[in-house]
Amino acid sequence: MPIAIARRRRRQAWKAEAEDLVRGACGGFLFGIPLLYTMEMWWIGSFVSPPMILGALVVTYIVVFLLNRTEGFRHVQGNGSRQAAIDSVEAIALGLLCTALILVLLQEITLRTPMDEALGKLVYESLPFTLGIALANQFLRGDRNTESNSNTPASTAQPSGELYATFSDIGATLIGSTIIAFNIAPTDEVPMLAAAIPIPWLLGIIVISLLISYGIVFEAGFAKQQQRMQQKGIFQRPLGETIAAYLISLAAAAVMLWFFQQLQFSDPWSVWLRYTLVLGLPATIGGAAGRLAI
Repeated sequence: MPIAIARRRRRQAWKAEAEDLVRGACGGFLFGIPLLYTMEMWWIGSFVSPPMILGALVVTYIVVFLLNRTEGFRHVQGNGSRQAAIDSVEAIALGLLCTALILVLLQEITLRTPMDEALGKLVYESLPFTLGIALANQFLRGDRNTESNSNTPASTAQPSGELYATFSDIGATLIGSTIIAFNIAPTDEVPMLAAAIPIPWLLGIIVISLLISYGIVFEAGFAKQQQRMQQKGIFQRPLGETIAAYLISLAAAAVMLWFFQQLQFSDPWSVWLRYTLVLGLPATIGGAAGRLAI
């Protein structure tokens, strides 16, 4: 019997750790994705000296440590400076991992990239990611117990009807996508990235976009997650909603690219596809955040 209890507690501990990491990673994507589409950050990272890289890590650690003393990214906060110090190291490591994933997908880091250049890009681009991880709880985490124990069903908290819920989701997705991607669409970064990314990596961008969107809305434990699960709508299952929202975000990205004259109707469909998928990643993240806000 004690062995079974110990195993159950171990499984619960691993589950809680996984949820905390997913929450932190999603917070990092929400806060850090715009700077990953900024060529000035790529250039700074390419030429920065090792002492500056070390200084950036030290400053980031101090800021994240102070944030972890108040909130951090864990559902249940530990006590004392020692736990905050451990969580700060974990937040920086998670930020570096998420940043590396996106930079590799965008082909800003490849096997041909010199080690010092890759390290500089990785550290400098990870700074907003790490801050987003440390701020995930403070700004984005909802109270699951409060939501689940509420006496008012989510379906009666707002006007009923599948069409209403569906149009509400579409509007929220479009608003969120526009807010995040609007500042990226007119820049030269989108054409530069689209020209450099091979077809297999574009498929990877699609998969990562869907996974991040699903994680933000349904797995990270942010505000209104339980309400999202209960809301009625035509696509109101997690998988169906994630795919539908991704297609809406892609449409919003394509319209923004056309609006800013990055795409013309005379351009080949392959150019439209490349540009749209590249901008679709931040647009999808914004769309997920928008759906949580309604």
